[in-house]
Amino acid sequence: MREPAIDYVLRATWQAVARMYNEQAASYGGSMAIGFVLLNIDREKGTPSTTLAPQMGMEPTSLSRTLKSMEKKGLIVRRPNPEDGRGVLIHLTAFGRQMRERSRETVIAFNEAVRSRVSEEKIAHFYEVADAVNSVVGNREIFKP
Repeated sequence: MREPAIDYVLRATWQAVARMYNEQAASYGGSMAIGFVLLNIDREKGTPSTTLAPQMGMEPTSLSRTLKSMEKKGLIVRRPNPEDGRGVLIHLTAFGRQMRERSRETVIAFNEAVRSRVSEEKIAHFYEVADAVNSVVGNREIFKP
C-alpha cells in the first residue's frame, strides 16, 4: 500500500479537527470560526477589525460575515478606534468573554488529549514538519508566479 500524500494527510486531519470543533461549538450555538475569532480579540483593548483577518489567515469577506453573525449573537461590539478615527475596534461583550473562555477550554482540552498520546519529541517533530510545509508554500518554492 502506498504512503498517503502529505497534503492528503494535512487536509484529512484538519477536516477532522474542524468537524470536532464545529460539533463542540454548535452545542453552544457557535462555530469554529466564531471561536477562533473570539480567541484572537484582545480582551482588554479590543482589536482593530483590519488586523483580525490577516492575523487569523482568513479572507476579509469571510471575517466580515463572521463578525456580523457575532454581533447579532451579542458576542462583540464595534467601537470607533480612538487612535484612528477611520478604524473600528472589535470588543468582546460579557457574553463574548464567556464564550471566549469556553473556546479556550476546548482548545486546551484538545491539546492536552493529543499531548497525552504523543511524546514531546514527536510534537517537536510535528512543528518542524509544519514549519517546513509553511516555508515551501510561503516561499513559493514549487509553483512560482
